[in-house]
Amino acid sequence: MTETITGAVERHAATRPADPALHWQGAEVTYGELAEAMRAAAAGVAGLAPGPVGVCAKKSPQAIAFVLGCLRAGRTVVLPSPTLPAETLTELFERAGAGTVVTAADLEQATTGDHQAEVHSDDNAFMLTTSGSTGVPKLVPLAVGGIERFTGWVHDEFDVGPGRRVLNYSPLNFDLCLFEIWSTLRRGGCVVLVDPEIAADGGALLDLLATTEPHVVQAVPLFYQLVADAADARGAELTLPSVEHVIFTGDAMTPARLPRLRALFPSTRMHNIYGCTETNDSFRYELRDGDEERTALPLGRPLPGVHADLVSDGAILTGPGTGELVVRTPFQSPGYHNSSAGDGAFGDHPVRRDGHRHFRTGDLVRRDEHGELSLAGRADFRVKVRGQQVYLQHVEEVLLGSADVLEAVAIAVPDEHAGKRLHVVVRRRDDSRLNSLVLRKYLAERLPPAAIPSTLSIGVDPLPRTSTGKVDRQHLVLMSEKR
Repeated sequence: MTETITGAVERHAATRPADPALHWQGAEVTYGELAEAMRAAAAGVAGLAPGPVGVCAKKSPQAIAFVLGCLRAGRTVVLPSPTLPAETLTELFERAGAGTVVTAADLEQATTGDHQAEVHSDDNAFMLTTSGSTGVPKLVPLAVGGIERFTGWVHDEFDVGPGRRVLNYSPLNFDLCLFEIWSTLRRGGCVVLVDPEIAADGGALLDLLATTEPHVVQAVPLFYQLVADAADARGAELTLPSVEHVIFTGDAMTPARLPRLRALFPSTRMHNIYGCTETNDSFRYELRDGDEERTALPLGRPLPGVHADLVSDGAILTGPGTGELVVRTPFQSPGYHNSSAGDGAFGDHPVRRDGHRHFRTGDLVRRDEHGELSLAGRADFRVKVRGQQVYLQHVEEVLLGSADVLEAVAIAVPDEHAGKRLHVVVRRRDDSRLNSLVLRKYLAERLPPAAIPSTLSIGVDPLPRTSTGKVDRQHLVLMSEKR
């Protein structure tokens, strides 16, 4: 039987009990301590109602030990964002069949003993959810075998084993934890946990990086913006030389920010990783000199074992052009759980019948004349404005090319006369005098007329975010409709 994450934690505890497994709020949890807490949690889980176990708690060592206890007891862990509305959480747990939902208060209850169940490769370890940034979240089950294959790739590429420290910025419910937490614990490294209370505090994040000296940092672009801004505010030539790998994922990184990040992380290799919750990571691009001049970072090459096609107008696109990305990965989900919404995303390849299950990402990808791939936007972010097709992501890329713009999002808002109108929300630099007139002139020089927004909103406050760090488009659409 293949060794699982919980079996590996047990082995690390037996051979290296004093090695750090977690760093949390200035203290360390050793593998011996984590294994003991995992066994106690497994004993407690054995007495719960049968079926999946819902976990509605923020990230902490106690929450991680409880999740490990569930896995050790052979229970699927349902991990939605605890910040979702109560009615949405109730619906998700009911849809998942979770007989028990555990909150942060429940994690404090002491238990003794142990319980270990036999676990198979096709058993579901986790049920994560989609971000919900463009609709109601869907449940995404992930099997033990796929997770094991993924942890192997992470270790082969980034060395997350003994003696190595990996920063974990994302919340416990985010699929990025498969890399940062579960792959690191599986391979014997130490996870530096970012307390959710300091997730928006750039100065505190910078201090954590400086004191813990991680070797691998993976995070959404928002994290790097916070850290770079905090370093600039201190006015010193601060560097973080311990970091060997910096990974951008979860959202698009603005290339113009690269020079500042290269100065901050002088010893690092930088990577842009693309993937979906449904398939896990599927493309990786290692950055090189000159990438700061691009409008968007490339997707790079498929990971080992990943098969990908661009599909346009019912055919596989082989030359330059734009098509929907269809992928199959060794790590992917078998399909959405107990949900009719979006079920068509999983299934046979839309063009060639090869007997394999594929996932239609809904992402539009552009291949240039050199064969290089880049993200053009979401299929549902491709809209018609005044009869012409507009890619919202391209509008955002142009906006972020301005030195005065820190954040930008373009959204299509229903309009009773035109059908759709384009609205842009921009966060400008505090010291910038950017206004609507200047911004319209900037856009008119770079975009076709149909892509010039009908309305603009410019401010200095950060844009609203979902629990995973992505811009909350639904919230912005609702706000714009009230204008």
